[in-house]
Amino acid sequence: MISIRPLSPSLGAEVLDFQLSSNPSAEAVAAIRALWAQHKLLLFRNQSVDEPALVGFSQQFGALEIHVREEYLSPEHPEILYVSNIERDGRLIGILSDNEVGWHYDQIYLPQPAVGSLLMADTLPPEGGNTEFADMCAAWDALPKQTQQKLDGCLANQSYEAFNQAYSVPTNNKQKARSPDIHHPIVRTHPVTGRKALYLCPGMTTEIVGWDAEDSTEMLAFLFDWTTRPEFVYVHQWQPGDALMWDNACTMHRRDPFDAQHQRLMKRTTILPQAEVGMPF
Repeated sequence: MISIRPLSPSLGAEVLDFQLSSNPSAEAVAAIRALWAQHKLLLFRNQSVDEPALVGFSQQFGALEIHVREEYLSPEHPEILYVSNIERDGRLIGILSDNEVGWHYDQIYLPQPAVGSLLMADTLPPEGGNTEFADMCAAWDALPKQTQQKLDGCLANQSYEAFNQAYSVPTNNKQKARSPDIHHPIVRTHPVTGRKALYLCPGMTTEIVGWDAEDSTEMLAFLFDWTTRPEFVYVHQWQPGDALMWDNACTMHRRDPFDAQHQRLMKRTTILPQAEVGMPF
């Protein structure tokens, strides 16, 4: 039996005494999948996993995306995206360096967004670089009914370029062609639990489609503030050997900056929807 410990009142659970493996049992995969849907965020501590095992474990939960930022992929395992401020041979090996990274959903700018991500701590600074997660189901549930009715059925524009301009480095023409702006529902229904979640984020959501510009700006400002209220947020302070697996259908996240004098390397896989589950868009 797999044991857990809650991480916060709203979301998250630590999976106790469990080692990630490239070939977990069917029973373990089923148990982890159920806990993932229930708690939205799973923490695995004290991991010692190489890149093949990280890829192998992640593949138990869906096909893995090859990220559009190919310059930051693992040379041997392109399913892994490096998030790092480390330079080798005169260039950064990873994306997002050491600055603050604002609230965002992974791959919200794609036609078929990811269902989850698994992030493994490889090299950590002595402090800083904390990651916060917001429970977007809880944020939706707590909204006034009048606001819910106003938003349900609306679309919002999602822009990867807006995120890059704010927090990252520009994409090249090939990458821009693979990630044009796209419209998605503001309210997303989880494919497993059936719960509704707000599906928007300050980093990439630029407007509510069809709304007056002033009304759109006002509503988005309200929602960006609402969704990051303390009661909806879990703050993770990374430890060596940590791995976090989050549900990308109902959580958004951000990262604190850290001292650029210290190195940080995180390795991330991105899990795509299973064909038999599907998504509402």
